[in-house]
Amino acid sequence: MAEGLLPVGSEAPVFTAETTEGGRVALPDFRGKQAVLLMFYPQDDTPGCTRQMCTARDEGSRYAEAGIVRFGVNPGSLSSHREFVTKYSLDFPLIVDQDAEIASAYGVLRAGDEVGRATYLIDRDGRIAYAAAGAHGADEVLEALRG
Repeated sequence: MAEGLLPVGSEAPVFTAETTEGGRVALPDFRGKQAVLLMFYPQDDTPGCTRQMCTARDEGSRYAEAGIVRFGVNPGSLSSHREFVTKYSLDFPLIVDQDAEIASAYGVLRAGDEVGRATYLIDRDGRIAYAAAGAHGADEVLEALRG
């Protein structure tokens, strides 16, 4: 990743963006209420990205029990995201990262403006509790909340 991931413990960059569920989502809306899992991925409906999002879908109950809301993030179009959600029955929204602004703020934008694969967990206080390049499952992510 060109810019490098943000350090654990730092304040998470705030954003507001459109989602596949309609309307907009804003990171500050979750503060004090729920932790937020951001799963950055390069492209809708490719083998690696499909595995990543389907794993998050399959582990959804574990995240829900821990009070974590999940979002997939990439600069794909709303229509592409909606097709991807429908095709794989994803039970969480995908964020349209217009112009890769969120990816850039989180240090996952690669050379050539390609979004890298990364996993972030933002705690209820708006701080980064977990940050790692690649796709990571619930075991590893949930461990970050246990400290």
